[in-house]
Amino acid sequence: MKLWKTILTAAALALAAGTSAFAARTDLVIGVTLEPPHLDPTAGAAAAIDEVLYANVFEGLTRIGPNGEVLPDLAESWTISDDGKVYTFKLHTGVKFHDGTNFNADDVKFSLDRARADNSVNAQKGLFAAIDTVEVVDPATVKITLKNPQGSFLYNMGWGDAVIVAPETADTNKEKPVGTGPFKFQNWAKGSSITLIKSDTYWGAPVSLDKAEFRIVPDAAAAVPALLSGDVQAFPFFPDLDSVAQVQGDPRFKVVIGSTEGETILSINNKKPPFDKLQVRQAISFALDRKAIIDGASAGLGVPIGSHMSPASKAYIDLTGLYPHNVEKARELLKEAGFENGFKATLKLPPPPYARLGGEIIASQLRDVGIDLEIVPVEWAQWLDQVFTKKDYDLTIVSHTEPNDIDIYSRKDYYFNYDNPTFDKIIADLNLTSDEAKRMTLLGEAQKILADDAVVGFLYELPKAGVWDAKLEGLWENAPIQANDLTKVKWTE
Repeated sequence: MKLWKTILTAAALALAAGTSAFAARTDLVIGVTLEPPHLDPTAGAAAAIDEVLYANVFEGLTRIGPNGEVLPDLAESWTISDDGKVYTFKLHTGVKFHDGTNFNADDVKFSLDRARADNSVNAQKGLFAAIDTVEVVDPATVKITLKNPQGSFLYNMGWGDAVIVAPETADTNKEKPVGTGPFKFQNWAKGSSITLIKSDTYWGAPVSLDKAEFRIVPDAAAAVPALLSGDVQAFPFFPDLDSVAQVQGDPRFKVVIGSTEGETILSINNKKPPFDKLQVRQAISFALDRKAIIDGASAGLGVPIGSHMSPASKAYIDLTGLYPHNVEKARELLKEAGFENGFKATLKLPPPPYARLGGEIIASQLRDVGIDLEIVPVEWAQWLDQVFTKKDYDLTIVSHTEPNDIDIYSRKDYYFNYDNPTFDKIIADLNLTSDEAKRMTLLGEAQKILADDAVVGFLYELPKAGVWDAKLEGLWENAPIQANDLTKVKWTE
């Protein structure tokens, strides 16, 4: 009998071991190209911050879903006054920050007042400009009164820049982020990886993953080897578009081509001579061969744009025909502007392949019309400091991945240095308008003005190529915002 018990016990252990061997994994290594400058979404413009933390560690009153829809988040519901100016949010109760402190309406007031304060370092401070007052009604209710109706207010509250933080930890979130999300921060190995682990006190639906490591892979050529070796199981934003074909037919992987909100542009410093002349900016636009740029910098996957709006948007107007590739027209405009013999300028390029590859192509195209560009590669920290903050640049290339962000051209301190009162008035009217048809009309007018003024060289909408293990599900196909939302991600067998 003892022998049989021993045999049965051994068999049971073997069965258990076999079962666990076939159980779905609960860990995931995600490849990301860029390392965030810090880990506070409310204090930085870098998309890399939200790609790690949005919906995972930090949450807002609302959130943006995979199709660009506005969803409830820390606010379980809300009501809007008849005049469209007062929003009353009912908050979830029983919510805790990862350090154990309780979340309530005071934290909402603190976060929104902090974001819109005179000394705010929020990169999207304009999101909060319409707010007049934030009032705590009770611990689970907050009332926000706007200066005027704003059709995009609920959407704005879903941005990463509008996440709710606690006063106890707000000042240390750059290094040790503390949010209310389903994952909590575990470790940041600078230059290597950022690790999140499942929060055991999360208020909402539990996530399937116990651990998610964001592995920093700055060399695009290393992406395929990392996947093939199994070191990385997913690249939601695959950096080497030319290599997509290598894994496209491999049954071990899913290759998903989607869209983004990333308007890829040749940014121009509009107040710096000679770019303060309309003819010079128009000449640059005529010199650009979008097809060659798209083929060379995005493996032919980018969609051409003629203004600052995603082709996936209902408000999009196709203005790509305004500046067809025309070398002679570009030279003629430069001559009119007094630069018959051309001029020299610099092109500062941040690290992403779309910028570095596109920069070489654009430099060649502008050289053909007499504009001699010195290419200056910069790291992201340098780009944010020199270009974005100090406006110390002539030309640069960047993808603006923030959603519905055409209003950036109306910001007086923005790095384009663009100033057009007519455009500003349209944006102001847009902010006051909630009627959908009127908003579409205003957005169309705004796009046309930017194209006519050739504010920047509009290139293409950045494609989203995702490559991940075929057994993974729940990663986003498209990127309506700059995020790697892991809340629905799980392994299947």
